[in-house]
Amino acid sequence: MKLHKLKASDIAGQYHIDSPVSESDILRMAQQLARQRLAKGRLLTTPSQVISHLQVLLQHYEHEVFALLLLDSKHRVLGFHELFRGTLNEASVHPREVVKLVLAHNAAAVVLVHNHPSGDPAPSQADRQLTQALKAALTLVGTRTLDHVVVGLEGCVSFAEIGYL
Repeated sequence: MKLHKLKASDIAGQYHIDSPVSESDILRMAQQLARQRLAKGRLLTTPSQVISHLQVLLQHYEHEVFALLLLDSKHRVLGFHELFRGTLNEASVHPREVVKLVLAHNAAAVVLVHNHPSGDPAPSQADRQLTQALKAALTLVGTRTLDHVVVGLEGCVSFAEIGYL
């Protein structure tokens, strides 16, 4: 794997690359940039900003992944953690492990996130039930569940935006 050197442009948000790049290089760089945007201490101000970064990170998995975006009381990132890995159409998520991670990072709020390898981000009934169970468990320890984002190649669905949370 060749690493490409990115140089900042005179125009904010634009970069120059030192050599030709392939499609897979571009995807890898997009994932690296998304991880940087979700790095510890970053302030997240809009749901669309969060959703776009999460989509870049999770849309290409061929198996389900459940992750947590941990935030402090001012919605600055404490960490992004892929917590559970599943099969083609499900991942076993254990509320106890979610709560343990939240407490270990002293998170005041979380965004739950998982992908649908099928590409269709429409939430299932199981997704809705899991969200309610996790929200209840996290509320007991004083942590707010801000959203649950389902990622697919066809887009993302925010539970907060569609009234499921």
